Amino acid sequence: MKREQWKSRLGFIWAAVGSAIGLGSIWRFPYVMGENGGATFVFLYLICLLVVGFPVLVSEILIGRKAQLNPSGSFKQIGRHRGWQGAGKMTIFTGFLVSSFYATVAGWALGYLVQAVLGKLSGLNSSGAATAHFKAFTASPLWGVGVLIAFLSLAFLILYTGVRKGIEAGNKIMMPLLFFVLLFLAVRGLMMPGGEAGLAFVFKPDWSEVTPLAILLALGQAFFSLSLGQGTMVTYGSYLGKKENIPGTCVPITLFGIIVSMLAGIAIFTIVFSAGLSPASGESLMFETLPIVFSQISGGYLMSILFFLLLVLAALTSQISAMEPLIAYLIDAKKWKRHRAASFTGGAVFLVALPCTLSFGPWSGFTIFGMNFFNLLLYVSLNILIPLGGLCAALLVGWRWTFKRAFPHLQEGAEGLFGSYPSLKWYFEISIRYLAPLMVVIIMLDALGIF
Repeated sequence: MKREQWKSRLGFIWAAVGSAIGLGSIWRFPYVMGENGGATFVFLYLICLLVVGFPVLVSEILIGRKAQLNPSGSFKQIGRHRGWQGAGKMTIFTGFLVSSFYATVAGWALGYLVQAVLGKLSGLNSSGAATAHFKAFTASPLWGVGVLIAFLSLAFLILYTGVRKGIEAGNKIMMPLLFFVLLFLAVRGLMMPGGEAGLAFVFKPDWSEVTPLAILLALGQAFFSLSLGQGTMVTYGSYLGKKENIPGTCVPITLFGIIVSMLAGIAIFTIVFSAGLSPASGESLMFETLPIVFSQISGGYLMSILFFLLLVLAALTSQISAMEPLIAYLIDAKKWKRHRAASFTGGAVFLVALPCTLSFGPWSGFTIFGMNFFNLLLYVSLNILIPLGGLCAALLVGWRWTFKRAFPHLQEGAEGLFGSYPSLKWYFEISIRYLAPLMVVIIMLDALGIF
């Protein structure tokens, strides 16, 4: 069976950007930034992105392009051992788990979009009302399961169509639309009274806010914001031609991710500061704090619709990227047709996402290690499996394959770049072999409570 490939380099970039830009960029980044000093956190995040995120992104795409296989086959071919094949399968499993709990939060975003259109968010003018509304919404099996099915159906339709006609074509439409909506919200926020305070919060660092916790959170955000460690970028890399300039392609992917995160910060904090609310509202910033703001400002009805449309688009592009590694594995290893592989994956994700969604309603009393099913999957994926997957990719390229043997493949298609900037070779070697693995181990130890 001939392997599908991207129709164009731009198509791959849009798909990879869509994977990287999800709820992590628009939901997690602003609230973590709000709790850790604003511009100070942004500075730390950019440093960590340069040291960890970008080199691991290059490593994962290089693995996929070299092997032209799913993560399991790619890791086995390059690692030449079944243990490395196991590491590849782990990243596929990680993407599957991520897509399952992710679909629950994405479903909430879709549900809030529907409620925004119906005007049900316009009366939430106090924190108590917003909190009660969110709890009632997430506890309702009708709403929870309904929006979950609707969201997964959208993702399934894109994946069912294929790489070019589905993933690539879908991202070419959704990503420009996402940028337009986000840019509109950022400009609108800057025009609001007091919006300049939000802008200062995003761009004016307070160095007294530099703490070990802020550094570790910045490391984690740099790693997670590029969809690393879950088989996605290895899979997307496997659809690339052999002569594609990987470092040159990864630069716009990373830059787009930074721009979207910053625009999200500007849009959210100019609105929050204008309403006189605290930027350190934590995880509730998106579903509980912002609806209060939209209820109080002129044009709030339209802005609430645009904001939750933005979230749905961001979630959808990331959802399809998290499900694609399992589809690619079933096509490569089991020789299934894409339609069958997509149908199986969609059904399996729904079966695992269902208890995640019901964890906030009828099954809220069911806990494992003191966590409901949703929080258990979230903890295991973000704190253990994703960093472990990224660590395996860096070790595979830097040590098992060895950077010396991997570098000619990295140079393929990028001869002019490395010819003009020979120091890039040392940057990648030091980062992939030493800095990235060290940083990822630190992230994992911190997540496990060692620090």
